[in-house]
Amino acid sequence: MSPAMSVSVEINMEDEQLESQYQKGVRHLCESGITKIPRKYILPISDRPNSQKGDHNAENLSIKLPIIDFAELQGSNRSQILNSLAKACEEFGFFQLINHGIASDVILSMIDVAKRFFDLPFDERAKYMSSDMRSAVRYGTSVNQNKDGVFCWRDFLKLSCNPLSDVLPFWPSSPVDLREAAVNYSKQTKFLYVMLMEAIMESLGLVEATKDKNENESLNELMEDGSQLVVVNCYPSCPEPDLTLGMPPHSDYGLLTLLLQDEVKGLQIQHEGKWVTVEPMPNSFVVNVGDHLEITSNGRYKSVLHRVLVNSSKSRVSVASLHSLPFNCVVSPSPKLINEANPRRYKDTDFVTFLDYISSCEPKSKNFLESRKLT
Repeated sequence: MSPAMSVSVEINMEDEQLESQYQKGVRHLCESGITKIPRKYILPISDRPNSQKGDHNAENLSIKLPIIDFAELQGSNRSQILNSLAKACEEFGFFQLINHGIASDVILSMIDVAKRFFDLPFDERAKYMSSDMRSAVRYGTSVNQNKDGVFCWRDFLKLSCNPLSDVLPFWPSSPVDLREAAVNYSKQTKFLYVMLMEAIMESLGLVEATKDKNENESLNELMEDGSQLVVVNCYPSCPEPDLTLGMPPHSDYGLLTLLLQDEVKGLQIQHEGKWVTVEPMPNSFVVNVGDHLEITSNGRYKSVLHRVLVNSSKSRVSVASLHSLPFNCVVSPSPKLINEANPRRYKDTDFVTFLDYISSCEPKSKNFLESRKLT
């Protein structure tokens, strides 16, 4: 055997040995004391942070998202706030939500229990590993560890919340207060989502503001019975952060995502052709338009690409609450928003179609939404 072939065989054996370690997640790798990231996590040069046009020192470019005051949305300034909400969804696809009414102890408890879950021994976390996209609870790594050619620097815990009484027995029982904290958090964010969607539908002209809102009861029922997935993300400190990403550029599948960040920066959105960092704002949610809302609005409101940077000094935890219609509902452009000047732009879709799509391929950018476009 030639020296070159010998080196190749050794590398292949090393990759096979490490493959099982990759499947165990980034926390497990970090706990083993690595000082360099494995090749499985190294992005092609063109996909790395700061490598694309307009990306130079992107971590130093920050953005002030539009701020929506939830308390004012419920008050006499509602029409003015609705205009601001519409502008934010059209121009940014993101906004910061303040004065949301969720108690600080609910938020702090969720962040605290999330961090303690990822601090559990690997064998305890591994009990919840599953490749079933429909599972009530999933612990895993990267985005789709069965399909991703390059892994991203992220571990996650996904908790299905539909309905809570059915899924709760499957959620992790350790830490002992995880279920209680996550239930409180999911209920509060669900209420917030329903109220926000009511405002967004109003801003699109799809519902009317009435005192008793009887005509909107069916819509509210759809929202209240809608799908909810709470995703707890862990991005450990990374020895070579310029070579990888915590999450690659992507859009979210649902109607709205409510994101709770800790104090560590990492979230970036693509705005005016540049990647810009969203500065964490204490006691607020970052809310973003999902693919389903872009479809419902027939393209008026945009789901926007976003990604996550990692750093060499601090781990980062975030909690995303993803919301949409019930799993069996069809998502279509609203007939009220289709006319000769603005023809229908998207095919009908549903959650099963989305799951089948992401189960069959490596997700990239907004490829699922692109697959739904008619033109």
